[in-house]
Amino acid sequence: MTRQAAPRSDGSDAASIRYVELSPEGWAGVERLFGEKGACGGCWCMWWRVERGGRLWEETKGDRARHRLQELVTSGKAQGILAYAGDTPVGWCAFGPRSDFPRLETVKAYHRDDAANVWSIPCFYIDRRWRGRGLARGLLQAALAAMRARGATLVEAYPVTATKEGARLAAAFSWTGPLNIFRDVGFEEVQRSSPTKPLVRLRLG
Repeated sequence: MTRQAAPRSDGSDAASIRYVELSPEGWAGVERLFGEKGACGGCWCMWWRVERGGRLWEETKGDRARHRLQELVTSGKAQGILAYAGDTPVGWCAFGPRSDFPRLETVKAYHRDDAANVWSIPCFYIDRRWRGRGLARGLLQAALAAMRARGATLVEAYPVTATKEGARLAAAFSWTGPLNIFRDVGFEEVQRSSPTKPLVRLRLG
């Protein structure tokens, strides 16, 4: 799947962006986008894919996380959307069945008894030079289209809100996506056991 972004209504032109569904051949784009730092602190989009944090995560992040994600991508087991400006990857959104992200089960705020057959959108990463230009919205729309094509009927996400003091979170802490982009496409909040950890869902038609 490849689609072209439309210009944003606020006048900033994002029409040069292409949203491309990840394929086994797409590893080079992921690796180029995430760079030497592995996206955020060596996570390589593996944070939600390991069973727990603590020592296991400390042993996984960095090179081991990179190799594990590479195996998932090249074997076709990882799903996501890459945003390209020309030939340059500038954004990423991960999605997949909730069971692909076992660490969600360790977060009390995201625990659900009705998680079977639910799909998840747990992670975004956008090149710092392209932040604030509508890429997260484009990535979200492309991910929803890809999930519909796979027959998904219920999708959930774990967006960030403002801090308890009402301040906007820094980009480094906003990798699950801002709440407003999900609300704008129809996601509804289904629980918030923590003030800063809402869980939102969308039933796909």
